[in-house]
Amino acid sequence: MRSIVTRKHSRSAVCLLLALCASSFLLLTGCSDLNNSFLDPKGPIAAAQKTHFISVTLYSMIAAGPVFILVPYILWRYRYKNKKAKYTPNWDFSGLLDSIMWGVPFLIIIVLSSQLWHSTKTLDPYLPLESDKPAVKVQVVGLDWKWLFIYPEYGVATVGELAFSADRPVSMVLTSDTVMQSFLISALAGQIYVMPGMQTKLHVKADEPGVFVGENTQFNGVGFPEQTFKAVAMTGDEFDQWVTKVRSEGVALNEATYKFLANRSTAEEVYKAIGASSMPEQVTYFNKVPTSLYADVIARYHTGKAIPLNEQPGGALYMAKDASVATDPPAVNVPVRGVAP
Repeated sequence: MRSIVTRKHSRSAVCLLLALCASSFLLLTGCSDLNNSFLDPKGPIAAAQKTHFISVTLYSMIAAGPVFILVPYILWRYRYKNKKAKYTPNWDFSGLLDSIMWGVPFLIIIVLSSQLWHSTKTLDPYLPLESDKPAVKVQVVGLDWKWLFIYPEYGVATVGELAFSADRPVSMVLTSDTVMQSFLISALAGQIYVMPGMQTKLHVKADEPGVFVGENTQFNGVGFPEQTFKAVAMTGDEFDQWVTKVRSEGVALNEATYKFLANRSTAEEVYKAIGASSMPEQVTYFNKVPTSLYADVIARYHTGKAIPLNEQPGGALYMAKDASVATDPPAVNVPVRGVAP
């Protein structure tokens, strides 16, 4: 009777474990209409990362697999009530077993090290992606709690949306005008950190038109969960139309507007404050972007002098000099949220 109960518990435990593994896989691959996992890659970089991840996992299982199998077997085989198990208290060494236990992991480390070196070199985010068409250049500025995307070739910018042509790679330079943040579009490329006063680079490309989830993965305050955006890959004609739309309907991104954006607010709050009904929900378009805006954001941290706390975006004392922004649509009050200590 006791053995029957034990078997039932064992089966229940196995079923529970399988259910947890299945649910974890679904969470990793994503269940949303938006693409949000490198396990379902939509670009060459994410596809290479998936291949590397699977390869590393399989090689690691050469060492981990026997442990998962043999430990339960040994516990069962040498249980107290099993009188058939061979008992050898004086045995303490086996050259063959030692060679296998130390040799196999050693070989795995060599293989994994080689693969890691190769992947690090080939997946360098600074390396441009091969293409017969020029890359879409985008300057990215991390703010609380949103990303500002500047298109220097077109004189436009956006908050809440990164649009690009699917048949062209995207060449991004990134920085932060507040605390350190982490930029990630899982379905297209891995994450990369951004810091104030510093610049990093990232190149991505989509296999086909689609909408992908972008986010900040570095905690930066109460608005952190809402610091997401849509990366939208379009056809070439759709992208040209998009640029025309942003130029004609955007809000002028002057100094006062940027100071407004630098306040702590989410993309949704920016849209509600200065966005237009013709813009996608939670997405704000800007035009008349100064060509030096991105360079100026970085340069302000290299003057050799400390930035006053009341002029540092993300700081507790930061306040825009103007209480409102003269824009079209009309000026609105600057939102204030989540002042950190």
